[in-house]
Amino acid sequence: MLTPEQAKIHSFKVVPSLPENLKPLLEIAQNLWWTWHPEAVDLFVRVDRQLWTASGHNPIKLLGAVAQTRLDELSADDAFIAAMQRVYERLNIHLTQNAWYQKQYPETDNCCIAYFCAEFGMHECLPIYSGGLGILAGDHVKSASELGLPFVGVGLLYRNGYFQQYLNADGWQQEFYPDLDFANLPIKPVRGDSGGQLKVTVEMPGRSVTVAVWLAQVGRVRLFLLDTNLPENEPGDRAITKQLYGGDMDMRIRQEIVLGIGGTRALTAMGIKPTVNHLNEGHAAFLSLERIRMIIEETGVSFDEACNAAAAGNVFTTHTPVPAGIDRFPADMMVRYFEHFVGSIKLDTEGMLALGRENVANKHESFSMAVLALRTSDGTNGVSKLHGKVSRDMWKSIWPNVPNEEIPIGSVTNGIHARTWLSADMTRLFDRYLSLQWQTTPEDHSVWEGVHDIPDEELWRVRQDRRQRLVTWVRWYQRQVLKRRGASSAEIAQAGELLDHDALTIGFARRFATYKRANMLLRDPQRLARILSDADRPVQFVLAGKAHPADTQGKELIREIVHFAREYNAVRRVVFIENYDINVARYLVQGVDVWMNNPRRPMEASGTSGMKAALNGVLNFSVLDGWWDEAYHESPTKDLGWPIGQGEVYANYDYQDQVESQALYDTLEKQIVPTFYNREDGVPREWVRWVKNCLRHLAPAFNTTRMVQNYTENFYMPSHVRAGKLLADDMAGAIELNEIKHQLRSHWSKVHVESIEADTAAPLGVCEPLKLNAVVQLGPINPDLVKVQAYFGPVDGDGNIRQARAVDMNHVEGLGDGRYRYHGDLQVANSGQHGFAVRVIPGDPKMATSFQPGLILWDGEKPPVAESKPKAVTV
Repeated sequence: MLTPEQAKIHSFKVVPSLPENLKPLLEIAQNLWWTWHPEAVDLFVRVDRQLWTASGHNPIKLLGAVAQTRLDELSADDAFIAAMQRVYERLNIHLTQNAWYQKQYPETDNCCIAYFCAEFGMHECLPIYSGGLGILAGDHVKSASELGLPFVGVGLLYRNGYFQQYLNADGWQQEFYPDLDFANLPIKPVRGDSGGQLKVTVEMPGRSVTVAVWLAQVGRVRLFLLDTNLPENEPGDRAITKQLYGGDMDMRIRQEIVLGIGGTRALTAMGIKPTVNHLNEGHAAFLSLERIRMIIEETGVSFDEACNAAAAGNVFTTHTPVPAGIDRFPADMMVRYFEHFVGSIKLDTEGMLALGRENVANKHESFSMAVLALRTSDGTNGVSKLHGKVSRDMWKSIWPNVPNEEIPIGSVTNGIHARTWLSADMTRLFDRYLSLQWQTTPEDHSVWEGVHDIPDEELWRVRQDRRQRLVTWVRWYQRQVLKRRGASSAEIAQAGELLDHDALTIGFARRFATYKRANMLLRDPQRLARILSDADRPVQFVLAGKAHPADTQGKELIREIVHFAREYNAVRRVVFIENYDINVARYLVQGVDVWMNNPRRPMEASGTSGMKAALNGVLNFSVLDGWWDEAYHESPTKDLGWPIGQGEVYANYDYQDQVESQALYDTLEKQIVPTFYNREDGVPREWVRWVKNCLRHLAPAFNTTRMVQNYTENFYMPSHVRAGKLLADDMAGAIELNEIKHQLRSHWSKVHVESIEADTAAPLGVCEPLKLNAVVQLGPINPDLVKVQAYFGPVDGDGNIRQARAVDMNHVEGLGDGRYRYHGDLQVANSGQHGFAVRVIPGDPKMATSFQPGLILWDGEKPPVAESKPKAVTV
């Protein structure tokens, strides 16, 4: 006989049964637009406050669990119905109105941007995110909806999400993985032509894996989520979408095949044809191979021609500032998973492997997803100005002999979705004193000038209220934690004494990776204990964060904090909040007074938690890394937060930790604490002035409205236009571009600078032109396909050019036998020792950039920023 586990299960779905006049409530619940509209959230709270909390703030679960009698009461409540109708009307306006994109690009046809990411942090009720990458993706999608972009998202629907965290009695992190109940999430299956759930397949070694497609609606944006937990798949393949960042390397490559290749096939099956693919980190880079395969299948062109066309429509955002953070797969694993695939893209195995290697000749090098993305994307960016610089240095080997500052990796500094993270109290305050445009155009600096009109007393009252609300919530939350742990009634009662409603409160919450240095605060425990226990000017810390389940060192950092609090009698002043998620983050960034971040520079690509805090009037106290480096240095005033150190980079990490921990304590004791407690009529006037500066300068600069506009203007639309040109007329543009590249590569070895004429013996006056002539041998290359440039700037003590710029020289005449004369005038605006060098680079406008790997020729064969010396001239 069959056991219950062996019996065939026939499933069916039960949905909330709402009275007819409450049906709009379900529509609102099914669109994650509600997550950033407090008036919508208030509707669900009014349905049943306790159930709202118990459901994890999940309106679908709430509406399915609420008593029918309560629904009948709401159906007869005119005030509730009126409020619901107002929210429903706002939702429909959002879905149908012309937004920024429609106004900026009214003539643009058939543009579609597909945004691929391994995780999306939309809200705590859909826990398919782990941290910053997913939260950023969620905020990106929300702003894309508000701006009206033709935009879809693609991710994975993890059955267990990311792990849930709790601490044992010793403070050691434990993990558990509850199953998500898809039927009670704000998602629904995508239906195919037959009426059943849409499914696609991807090939794995010796088998095919079926992938089901789900939809989460986010305003006007459709977020498609992929699921392999299907009966037709083998148990190991059903687990592909089980856990985020779980499993071994073999599981990771399968997840990334499903995301990149499966996601592309899912869009195709739905009739969605992206003109731009945005790879948010390298996890989705296999989509480039699938896109190339599709182009070859449709047109029959060569790999290089298809790659040119595919790359034109790809945008790659790298978030990783260290090589160790890149996904890399052994060559034999890549061969095992893609041996069936290489023929369809007209490559052999070594040709495919070369796409993921920095050194294409090194057959022992592993396959890097970031390198694949770099080689198959014509638009690439880091996520802060500093990270762009770090990324150019990190990947310079792909563009040999190109000066670091010209490597084609740009930057778009991250932001946050303002209305998702702003407290209701601050929202009401802004509505009273700012133009209402702060909600729709938060990137407009002029909107935030009104912050100065907010009375100090009102702003300070809101900040106090938010701190007090945080303290109240922490006490409630810790009581729940202790009850689950089986603590005594006395211990549970003591949780009601945690923290002080009026004490300076500092927040620290992030992934507990070692480079983030959560324990730097504990470097001098006696000094910290004295700061915490000051009776007149107390300080308290609220900390949160998860260590990866395999990161023992990260878990040890958490335990150190717990042990410090116990050993130094600081349990009321140092509180660690378990199971950091969006809800916990919301309380922290809205309620603390200071947000602290002390990563090891330059290992923080951007960071966004400090931006969320700043928007709520919280002052940052951080190492000058990621976003804070540019926020602090580029602000017209520095009285908006505090740096830890001055941006130094140390070779000796222990020495760095010692120096910067002392800087942390000194700044805290001598600047932060006195400013906070120096009151006039009960208000810390100087502190409030800093808060206003923080809001004025940081709120308009670090939001996803500005960020998504930057992506649209600098990456999406140029990619859309360029890809369209290459694909048009049966790929004529891509074929022509490939012929140009082939001609350049075939004959580049013949290119050299024969002679340079310039009078560098006598000093020049400032702005007096230096007349420069060069004869260049191009061989059979048409001079229209290249640029001859003078690269010039100040010369440092080692004879290298710094702060250089390049100017095109003019083609004057052909001299026969592939020789050409060029002329240029160099003008320098500052006196001192300057130098120049002449170089040749590709110059055809069909190329996304003139810097093509291996195609740069310097006079003397080496760039003037390395071993060779430029010609010198004194100005």
